[in-house]
Amino acid sequence: MSMRSFLLAALATIMPVAASAQSWKARYPELVYSIIPSENSAGVTQRFEPFVEYLSRELGTKVVLRIATDYAAVIEGQKSGHIHIGMHGPSSYVRAWTVTNGGVEAFNTSINADGSIGYYSVAYARSRDAGSGIGDFRGRNLCLVDANSASGNNVPRFSMSKMGIDPEKFFGKVVYAGSHENAVTALVQGTCDLAFNWWNSEADSNLSRMAGKKLVNAADLKIVFRSDLIMGSPNTYLASLPADLKAAIAKAFEEAPTKARAAFDRLSDGKDLGFRRVTHKDYEPVVELQKFVDELRRRRAS
Repeated sequence: MSMRSFLLAALATIMPVAASAQSWKARYPELVYSIIPSENSAGVTQRFEPFVEYLSRELGTKVVLRIATDYAAVIEGQKSGHIHIGMHGPSSYVRAWTVTNGGVEAFNTSINADGSIGYYSVAYARSRDAGSGIGDFRGRNLCLVDANSASGNNVPRFSMSKMGIDPEKFFGKVVYAGSHENAVTALVQGTCDLAFNWWNSEADSNLSRMAGKKLVNAADLKIVFRSDLIMGSPNTYLASLPADLKAAIAKAFEEAPTKARAAFDRLSDGKDLGFRRVTHKDYEPVVELQKFVDELRRRRAS
């Protein structure tokens, strides 16, 4: 083969890929990335904006950060097609996957500092209060997070059901705080006496993050319950996006620890190692958990 023929053959291979990329960029001059509200909007912005700027550079198209007011906003945004990339908790992902008939795909989750993936649901009480387990708080007030939160609602309800506890009957009041940060704040301020939250380790939790921002003194709270390991919170994209765009998004996430270390570290205060690819199959146990919670809701409504 002559050099000219070789170059023409090489160009023929490259051009369809380049043309495809240009095609999706024309269709998606802007991509919206939305995050479930685990903390106040200012905290989310500070944590994610550098990463979103990195994604814009890597993808060659503008990526916009949209801070959701609640978990349902991300679910409905992906259902309508207005949110292209979403960070969910396991339960809100399964809800989004269900209401879109598989129109949302999980593609990765964070790797913890010890190399594991996943996290726990814990119940906090004030350190000064008596009680070392959930059963010691009968008649007191409970703070959950959001109806679509795995660690802040679904796992707690499943766990309490196995203990024979019906929260609406066992506690004096059940309050949905809206975010993990709000639940801790409500506990510290006395609105509730028990609050569920996410937890990876003593050094990596919503509580440690809030303590680092001087919003709370971690020593003022104690853990009175910890669940079994929950599958990690997934990043997702719309199944309808072009295959090469989805591949480019996943690649940008995976390369962030080396290409944009500071931006990546900002996401987890330097606690995470990177991202690991996942598929819907990894969340099948959460599908069963969701069915359990939905059945509980139906029983209460009947």
